[in-house]
Amino acid sequence: MSTSYLLPLTSSAALDLNLSGGKGANLARLTQAGLPVPDGVVLSTAAYREFVRANHLEVVLAPACQANPNAPLADLEALSVTIRQAFHAAPIPTEIAAAIQEWYRQAGQPLLAVRSSATTEDLPGLSFAGQQDTFLNVQGDDALLQAVVRCWSSLWTARAIGYRLYHRVPQHDLALAVILQVMVPSQVAGVMFTANPLTGKRNEVVINAAFGLGEALVSGRVEPDEYVVDAHAQRILTKSLGRKVPFAAVGRLTPPEATPPVQALSDEAILTLAQLGQRIEALYHFPQDIEWAWVDGLFYILQSRPITALYPLPDGLPEQPLHVLFSMGAVQGMLDPITPLGREIILHLFVAGGRLLGYHLTPTTQRAVWVAGERLWVNLTPLLHTRVGRRFVPLMLGLVEPSTQQAVQDLLDDPQIGWDAPVRLSTRLRLLRFGLPLLGNVLLNLLTPDQRREALIARFEDFLNALEADLRRLPPDPRAKLEALSDAIPRLFRALPGKVRLLIAIVATGIGSLNLLRLLAGQIPAGTQGRSRQEWDTLVLELTRSLPYNPTTAMDLALWAMAQGLRQHPLAREELTTLAPAALAAAYRAGHLAAETQQQVSQFLARYGRRGLAEFDLGRPRWNEDPTSVFAILQTYLNWNEQQPTPDQVAAQGEARAHHALTLLEAGIRHTPLGWLKVHLVRFLGRRVRALLGLREYPKFFLVRVMGAIREVLLAAGRELCAQGVLSQPDDLVFLTLDELHAFARDPGSAVWHERIAQRRQVYEREMRRRQVPRLLLSDGRAFYAGISVKEESETTLWGSPVSPGIAEGRVRIVFDPRQAELQPGEILVCPGTDPSWTPLFLSAAGLIMEVGGMMTHGAVVAREYGLPAVVGVDRATQRLHNGQRIRLDGATGRIDLLPDEAPTQPPSSAVA
Repeated sequence: MSTSYLLPLTSSAALDLNLSGGKGANLARLTQAGLPVPDGVVLSTAAYREFVRANHLEVVLAPACQANPNAPLADLEALSVTIRQAFHAAPIPTEIAAAIQEWYRQAGQPLLAVRSSATTEDLPGLSFAGQQDTFLNVQGDDALLQAVVRCWSSLWTARAIGYRLYHRVPQHDLALAVILQVMVPSQVAGVMFTANPLTGKRNEVVINAAFGLGEALVSGRVEPDEYVVDAHAQRILTKSLGRKVPFAAVGRLTPPEATPPVQALSDEAILTLAQLGQRIEALYHFPQDIEWAWVDGLFYILQSRPITALYPLPDGLPEQPLHVLFSMGAVQGMLDPITPLGREIILHLFVAGGRLLGYHLTPTTQRAVWVAGERLWVNLTPLLHTRVGRRFVPLMLGLVEPSTQQAVQDLLDDPQIGWDAPVRLSTRLRLLRFGLPLLGNVLLNLLTPDQRREALIARFEDFLNALEADLRRLPPDPRAKLEALSDAIPRLFRALPGKVRLLIAIVATGIGSLNLLRLLAGQIPAGTQGRSRQEWDTLVLELTRSLPYNPTTAMDLALWAMAQGLRQHPLAREELTTLAPAALAAAYRAGHLAAETQQQVSQFLARYGRRGLAEFDLGRPRWNEDPTSVFAILQTYLNWNEQQPTPDQVAAQGEARAHHALTLLEAGIRHTPLGWLKVHLVRFLGRRVRALLGLREYPKFFLVRVMGAIREVLLAAGRELCAQGVLSQPDDLVFLTLDELHAFARDPGSAVWHERIAQRRQVYEREMRRRQVPRLLLSDGRAFYAGISVKEESETTLWGSPVSPGIAEGRVRIVFDPRQAELQPGEILVCPGTDPSWTPLFLSAAGLIMEVGGMMTHGAVVAREYGLPAVVGVDRATQRLHNGQRIRLDGATGRIDLLPDEAPTQPPSSAVA
């Protein structure tokens, strides 16, 4: 046997992914762990590479390697046909063919299973399942060699090429190994999932079994038995007997009419197989999708790969007792993963808040927030175990994520969660310690809202200025700078708790005033002054239009003002209307734009340049690093539809409507008992709403600028270390924790840093490609993805949670990244969620639909300020709607009507109900 090409499954070389491919390396690992794997060898990737080199096939492969990720399927099919035909026409090099034939002769020329094993196959997060070919019952030299070539060519099916392009898997250095295994003449075969692939439950093993070869089951030609096993208790939970085809002979299936209703595996065999699955899962530390065969009382493992569709669970979180985790991203409107350093900074914020309650913890010792799938999850379990928490949590979720509220309410009936315990005395004392100073600040805010607001803003702006000054004084040497920075950040957050209390108090004052107004308005009888109950409720929300002192809306209006100013300068207007946003950004960074453009953009970025997409993650780029999206928004504003009100007009109209709404509420409350007294309270609260509620956005605006300042120091050090050859990219540092940054600064040359950064970046990029992220995650593996559930949904009607009143009719524009929005004025913006970097788009949109969010989340608050009709919590809105589709949304009821695809009688518009 040629050791350069054929690797026994028992050899250490066979464990090498680069030599054996994913499937081959997995089978070698299973074999060497003592699991029952059929005898065989791996024809290594060296053979594939030699085959390609000897037949000059690189030229044929080049177009596929350079294909556009958005290429039509027909183009990929044409590429695939050309490649596969070239492979089938090419001879196997003599040395490789001789090695294969010699091994086959020594093995006794048995029936073989010939399986593909790509270097990109069966990887964590990317299974590539079924994309390369497998050939069963192969016998004879010629058939064996032909099967090998067909396996090699299956690396280049249209489906495989498209999958790699979508997942950004490099194709220039791909290779494929081939597994040559003795066929198992299975009497029963099937697949086993060591976690329930439908519910996510980690303690349930799901087994599908059918008579004969597993190929018939995998290809869907038979209906198998399904057994569900409790892996912990080792008992069968359910059995469902399918219409199986009984075993006749290897490769032959009898007609379905002859299928007897018999169980393919005995109960004892089912439990034995489940135990085998648990051994395999323990080997990989992740739930597995396993193909197996059974013959004469023995099980054989044919393949094992991760169940990539399952959402990962936090490391170290026990399955029992049951924990309930809520997605922090659903509240922030940012479902992307968060970089390691970004997560730690956020955890420092939580720890700082915990000090207000008397908890002295660190990001590593706290247990309130967990990491799963590179995202942060808040542990609701302690609250749900108390009587107060069981009432408070659903109410809170109703404001920030109504779809999660539904799931939590259903879970409250679960006996594992339904403790209904009283709040402990120690907890009550902690709450008093937090609440009494908070209440004092709220009362002061109510008495003198304007003075308190201005004093708070001045205090935090001074804090930020002092921080910037401290960062400028860090040592110039990049290593010393990093070491000092990693020590300074924890000190910074230890100084925050007192200031955090002031922020919480002023935001609570604004929100509390609004909620009290809502309660008072609820006392106004329906029909008063000819208004319905819903119209009185809508007037309360009208009060929040065009709120002053909101840094996010101020930013959007500053962008609009800049666009109008640049419109007056011919040179600036010409370059903004002719160059692409990316070209404008490059020219701006080089200082090559018109003087007026350079000056105006510089002034804007000096105030808002630390904002950006997913800005709550310190690891994400900011506008001052890449202002492409700023220029894209400017271009949208320059192309404004003259029939639409301009943003400054909308702001002025909103302010007028808010004052009018307060006047109407004052008049309405007079029709209630003691109305002559309540009218003064309505006026008092209404003025506090206008004076303070806009500051709801200020805490985040402050914190993202703190993060931006820290990021600027990190990138400066990163650039210097890149120039020294220590780092590959300046932002490599965001993939380390603070302790690791400190250690890195002392020994940056260690190879461990390069490997750790590369591995974490790879995991992060893989999670960025995840299509669905649950809103709620349980420690037993169950994940809840769905949005608002409404029985009245139909083919022409969708429902969500109404958060900003008004009716909008227009065409859908689905956007996943505001930097690539292409949103035209009057279109309805449909997206997974939003953060402040999205809000400039609100000025040109006719309406807003989000998959996540609630009444008090960022996107909803800003939409109300702009008078933008909005509905949130719409289940899979970005999948169920499509670009150009005409819809009508009602932001007061949450109803979305899908309209006939015909030209509207008037331009798309939004109108307040």
